[in-house]
Amino acid sequence: MRFCAHLVAAMLATQLIGNVPIFAQYRAFVPGTGTELLQVGDDFEDPDWNYVPNNPKSTEDINEQQNQPIGKSTNGRWYEGVKRGHPDIVRRVETPPGGLPGSQGALLLQSLYTGIPNRPSNTMHQEDFIGNVQYRLGGPIDVSESPSVVTRVYLPPIDQWEHRSGPHFAFRVALETTKVTRKQVLLFSTTKEEDDVYWPGLFICLDSKYQTRAEHDYAYFRVRANQQGGDFKGPQITTTGWWTLGMSITGDGLIHYYAKPGVDDLTSEDYITSQMPYGYRCEKFRSFFYNVVNGDNGKSWTTPWVIDDPKVYVRSGSRVASRR
Repeated sequence: MRFCAHLVAAMLATQLIGNVPIFAQYRAFVPGTGTELLQVGDDFEDPDWNYVPNNPKSTEDINEQQNQPIGKSTNGRWYEGVKRGHPDIVRRVETPPGGLPGSQGALLLQSLYTGIPNRPSNTMHQEDFIGNVQYRLGGPIDVSESPSVVTRVYLPPIDQWEHRSGPHFAFRVALETTKVTRKQVLLFSTTKEEDDVYWPGLFICLDSKYQTRAEHDYAYFRVRANQQGGDFKGPQITTTGWWTLGMSITGDGLIHYYAKPGVDDLTSEDYITSQMPYGYRCEKFRSFFYNVVNGDNGKSWTTPWVIDDPKVYVRSGSRVASRR
């Protein structure tokens, strides 16, 4: 079945960006379609919204230190990434101008030390801020329910960005699949199946004029990932301020990526691409999360990213939204 899914996906490729296949758009659906799951996501409108960091944060990816207990929000909807830790600043702020109508609160995510605190590495590192989905729902969302996730992200004026070329921020999902490994021994082959997790998403990247020596900075989206597992360049970001980002997943396991400037709901016009990252067919949606990234030099903060109203939806199935 997995081979057939890959073959069908390849046959449905209709155009190319570079060498990256873009699947037929009619297969995709707009993120935000269907039933919103009120058990997850957040609007940050509670003036008492709070995050308890339980520092020191986790640095397992660097020195194998998880530093339990992990950081958590008091409303139970967010937690620290055990592998890479949370941003240094997780704070409710007044919604920047141009946000969703009626929004009074949003969330600032920013870091100085994205590696080990007070030990700058001068190497690019990232940190995770994770939406609590599978635990609040009692398990991941099956792909047959056609899940999707939408968020608003405030991009500050470009002169407030860290002056570094490379990724600065990401909006991603954690997905489950069954990984098939084949091993050839002489004339015989064996097949092994095991559960695996992978993390597609949209990265916000910058070619900084301070490093490229170009006349202007160049910001753009980078998509993770194509069928071979490679990231590839997406649309240019020609304006700062609020953006709406989303990803949807169809029953065939394909991931569909969308983005638009402003805070209006996504439409089919905001479609970027559809992919089967790493050749994996998505089986379950586990969570969504954000990355903040910098050069970890102990001097330059990450860009001050602000997020608002992340929401998760399903299009089919018997799941019922509740406010528990």
